[in-house]
Amino acid sequence: MILRSGFLTLAVCLLAACSFKPYRIDVRQGNAITQEMVARLTPGMSRDQVRLVMGSPMLVDVFHADRWDYVYQFSSGYKTPERRKLTVFFEGDKLARLDGDVVPASGEMPVLPVTPRMIDITGPAPAAKP
Repeated sequence: MILRSGFLTLAVCLLAACSFKPYRIDVRQGNAITQEMVARLTPGMSRDQVRLVMGSPMLVDVFHADRWDYVYQFSSGYKTPERRKLTVFFEGDKLARLDGDVVPASGEMPVLPVTPRMIDITGPAPAAKP
């Protein structure tokens, strides 16, 4: 009787374990690319300005130095992965054009005024050691 109930308990546990899908974590790879970021890019921007807005590119081709590729993929559990790609082309050191599946958001992004701040790092001289 004990053997029979033990076997029944084991069978129920094994069948219950097979009925659920395992948990899959959300995986984000690459640079997050938003419409707002793309809207801030304007022709004539320098490479440093583009890097400040978009972050470091995922791919900088040695043979095509005037092309930067930004790739982003978000996999959420069992859903179809979301992929975004943006290619930035330069002529000389200035932004020439964009290509990819991310378009700028409609409307202008508000430009906030930047006020420089001066911080005084000179303080009293350190006390002399005896």
